Amino acid sequence: MSALMQDIDAFDVPARGIAIWFLGQNGWVIKSPGGTTIAVDPYLSDINAGRRPGIDSARRLPIFIDPENLKVDLFLCTHSHIDHACPVTIEGSHKAGTTRFAGPAETQAVFARAGVGEAEREVTFPNQVFAIGDITITGTYALPTDDTDLNHMGFVFQVDGGPRFYVTGDSAPVGLLRYARKFEPQLMAVCINGGFSNLSHWEAAELVREVDPELAFPCHYDMFADNTCPPHMFRASLTIQGVGEKYRLPEYETPFVYVMGEGGRGWSG
Repeated sequence: MSALMQDIDAFDVPARGIAIWFLGQNGWVIKSPGGTTIAVDPYLSDINAGRRPGIDSARRLPIFIDPENLKVDLFLCTHSHIDHACPVTIEGSHKAGTTRFAGPAETQAVFARAGVGEAEREVTFPNQVFAIGDITITGTYALPTDDTDLNHMGFVFQVDGGPRFYVTGDSAPVGLLRYARKFEPQLMAVCINGGFSNLSHWEAAELVREVDPELAFPCHYDMFADNTCPPHMFRASLTIQGVGEKYRLPEYETPFVYVMGEGGRGWSG
């Protein structure tokens, strides 16, 4: 088994807390005090390399978990783009023993082609609320970035008696994203790469100011040479907008723990 997956399995999450691991791009593993594990958009292959002529989309990061070791309670995708619903990762995780896969409509064909049976996959949609173990998940709105997938989403993860973690997913800029403030998340992960129609670092910082989490993690800036953004630009944008204290830079393979009433520990920023 991959060392990181062993660490995740063995990690004890404090009561009223949440633990989060960053896998690069928009890849996250979430764990609750009850031991529930959720993988969000794990891209654990190099299948995107060379797919678009003239664009360097080769993987720049290590593969932190072998897909065939990624056994989680829920494999969740925000949309069907290959760096979010990676068929290699899906197939490997299914072989590892993951039996529940979920995502918006256009992810369903990806799951099916990767060998996930109809009874093991489910469609998600904005405003839907569902639960697994001691985590309740609410689907949120995201604006598609191109016409290859018109079903983008984000998610809010609520640990029973604990914090809420909002993952925007890929989204083009649109004012309606601000509605996520009503979920009152303590933590927020937001894409910051302005290339290919996603939120820019400035637009991401504006959204953080509007949603007002305690802490904000940049993502989707580090995987491909031709779709990067230095995360310090997001930090600077937050600072200019008067909320620089919210910034936390994710560290690969390292858990970030947040406990209600005690705040977060890890990831210095």
